[in-house]
Amino acid sequence: MLQKYIFTFLITFLLALLFAPLVFLFSKKLKAKQTILHYVKEHEGKQGTPTMGGIIFILPAIIVSLLFFTTDYMLAIITLAVFFGYALLGFLDDFIKVRFKQNLGLRAYQKVLGQLAISLIIAIFVYNSVGTEINIPFSNISVDLGFWIIPLVIITYIATVNSVNLIDGLDGLCSVSSINYLFFFSIILMVTSAGLNGIDMLETQNIIISNFSILGALFAFLFFNSYPAKIFMGDTGSLGLGGYIASVSILTKNILLIPILGLVFVITSLSDIIQVLHFKRTKKRIFKMAPLHHHFQMSGVHENKVTFSYFLFSFILNLIVVAFYII
Repeated sequence: MLQKYIFTFLITFLLALLFAPLVFLFSKKLKAKQTILHYVKEHEGKQGTPTMGGIIFILPAIIVSLLFFTTDYMLAIITLAVFFGYALLGFLDDFIKVRFKQNLGLRAYQKVLGQLAISLIIAIFVYNSVGTEINIPFSNISVDLGFWIIPLVIITYIATVNSVNLIDGLDGLCSVSSINYLFFFSIILMVTSAGLNGIDMLETQNIIISNFSILGALFAFLFFNSYPAKIFMGDTGSLGLGGYIASVSILTKNILLIPILGLVFVITSLSDIIQVLHFKRTKKRIFKMAPLHHHFQMSGVHENKVTFSYFLFSFILNLIVVAFYII
């Protein structure tokens, strides 16, 4: 199967590279240019950069995954459906921004309602069809949550999707963070697939196929999204990735791996929450700007160095995590 995973990666990588010029053309016709918030001085030069670039990796990844799936692919299909669903929600948000030339798209309550609707559907599906157990990391133990799996799934989707969306603030940062998560998560699935509680091995293999397909597409996207970015993934890409990361973790009963392999997502969200709560209480800021990656940037660290540091931190941490599974 390893050869098939690698082949899937390469095919999607090439397809995304070939597909990118069409997305640039679409973005140009739509005049889909990012409006930069006026108080982010370091990003003034990014004004007018094309957005909605998430289409570059979303469509090729879905197409190639569907072509390479074998039998027993229901869960993998659902992950792609959620991937597309959250990406569509993000696309609507991006479209409103570029249509009215502003940085604010869908209203907060509209985003939340959309995210809740998708997560509720999957939560009910998990309760009725996948099972109510979750795996405890670094062990063969699983815990049955019963009905409580439903609120946990909903909270996981909302937290993950918005955390991935928040980290999309510097060139390439969301891309490399998602690559780190999906790569090491795939290794863990390869190592533990035979022991996954109630999940068919073929189902797991198909999920790994879609993981590698997205990985290939994301590497291609990095050609255009790494500093200086020629296109942004927009909410189209970041909401889609957040929904996908949550889905593969939930449907394989590995919810608890999200805050471990995705620690940079957690840190990003926490820094934003801490900043808001502290400011409301004291009218003072802990960070120069939240989320944390903007604090580093405003402290004089080049955004390219911030992105690489986040990648290196995640890579080393996740390598240690995977080592515990292999050993």
